[in-house]
Amino acid sequence: MQIFVEQSYFDKNIKDVSEKSEIEIISNAPKCDSYFTYDSKGLSFIGNADNPKNLLNVNFLTGKLGWRIKRADHEGNLKKALGRTKESLHIFDATAGLLADSLIFLSLGHRVVAVEQSKIICLLVNDAIYRAKNTIPFLKNIKLIHGNSIDIFKKLNVSFDVVYLDPMYPVIKKNVKKSGDLDSVRSILEIEKISTNENILIESFIKTDYKKLILKRPLKSKKIYSNINYQVKGKTTRFDIYL
Repeated sequence: MQIFVEQSYFDKNIKDVSEKSEIEIISNAPKCDSYFTYDSKGLSFIGNADNPKNLLNVNFLTGKLGWRIKRADHEGNLKKALGRTKESLHIFDATAGLLADSLIFLSLGHRVVAVEQSKIICLLVNDAIYRAKNTIPFLKNIKLIHGNSIDIFKKLNVSFDVVYLDPMYPVIKKNVKKSGDLDSVRSILEIEKISTNENILIESFIKTDYKKLILKRPLKSKKIYSNINYQVKGKTTRFDIYL
């Protein structure tokens, strides 16, 4: 893997990213199939060199993620799933992804440890945090870790108030409408040969000693486990809560 950086965009941040991730910086157009780029938008990832416009860039200040943060008060179902509390919760997000839901937790005043198994996604999200940290103060309350979430959960041995699981939704239709960033994430997981078998992840956490576990699933998906304490249902999504 390489990071393509034109000389005019080279700075200390990308130098640090390169050194910590052990990914080479190049100044000439890469010849590999997939690579990172770094420019005025920050770090991006191109999964297919034949289509360089189809890239993934994470931005918490604009776009869908920025819009969600500004409308955090409208996230009624997610707030119901967390429960009524005036205290700051310590949340373990086992499926960090692009931090879409963790950003809502943070905006509500909670602290989050988020784990992402994809190194590529982790680098993109870390870069987004770096670019937004001076504008979004609550980003100081998140710790993003790259690795296997169940292994890290056991290693940390912390009594989290909530364990949050939002596994990648299964694709059930061949002609399903393209969903932008989600398709890019799926492509990255394929490139890194990372399994998206949600059942293994869910079963692993169900067996742990948790206080409260929130599982986010498509509304009509089959309920695999019968010991659900209660549910919060939306139009297309539901939250299964285990206590």
